Amino acid sequence: MGFEELIDALVQMALAEDVGDRGDVTTRAILQSNATMCGQIVAKADGVIAGLPAARSVFYQIDPEVTFDAHVDDGDQVTRGTVICTLRGSARSLLTGERTALNFLQRLSGISTLTRQFVEAVSGTNAVILDTRKTTPGWRLLEKYAVRMGGGQNHRLGLFDAVMIKDNHIAAAGGITPAVERVRAFPDVAGLPIIVEVETLAQLQEALALGVDQILLDNMDEATMRQAVEITAGRVPLEASGNMSLERAAAVAATGVNFISVGALTHSAPAFDLSMRLQQWERNNGSS
Repeated sequence: MGFEELIDALVQMALAEDVGDRGDVTTRAILQSNATMCGQIVAKADGVIAGLPAARSVFYQIDPEVTFDAHVDDGDQVTRGTVICTLRGSARSLLTGERTALNFLQRLSGISTLTRQFVEAVSGTNAVILDTRKTTPGWRLLEKYAVRMGGGQNHRLGLFDAVMIKDNHIAAAGGITPAVERVRAFPDVAGLPIIVEVETLAQLQEALALGVDQILLDNMDEATMRQAVEITAGRVPLEASGNMSLERAAAVAATGVNFISVGALTHSAPAFDLSMRLQQWERNNGSS
């Protein structure tokens, strides 16, 4: 399923759970079917916008005659009070889609905003901010898209596009070396990068000797990370992971690691504050 098809499918599901069998009973009871309105989605904080394709899909699926004019692009930095988009059309359609559209925008803009904060925290270093698989089930492509809009990069998409040997794999195999050997003997992983998670400098040395593609330094303090960077001497990209915060990001980046993976980007990003303001709209003059 492509990205646009996924957005449409998620929007369809979100609308179904909100509208139910009876539809928006409050709006239908209060507003006549021919009433028209103009709406503006407005930022109530400073941040980075993501999710406009999903918001557009919400209103299109409810009513293809609603016009959706975006005034910014995904990835744009906005300030409080910025008008994100303007909508015109059936008042019933605008009110029915309001919350679902805002839910998509607030969630995804929250991720892009937090990502941008991490990216800015490590500016001036060579460290790249990565996301993780700690995503909302079904939303992974959207949330990883939001990370990119915030200036971060994506780690592996799922269990299928990279080999990542973690602590439980190592324990089950009886060590890093047997785990890597088994992976290399398994035909389905041909051509995939091999990433190994290490917790100690001894494990780092073992992984380096095996010639893996990337090494993840799990829950190391900054002093140990600096030692790991010195030992590795650029032979393999190093990724720092575990207990990452905005306050700590700069210090971790200064150790010389190549990547910093941050689960919080997708599992703990606060929603970005947005609202939709409605007012009367006369079709005759098209004014808002």
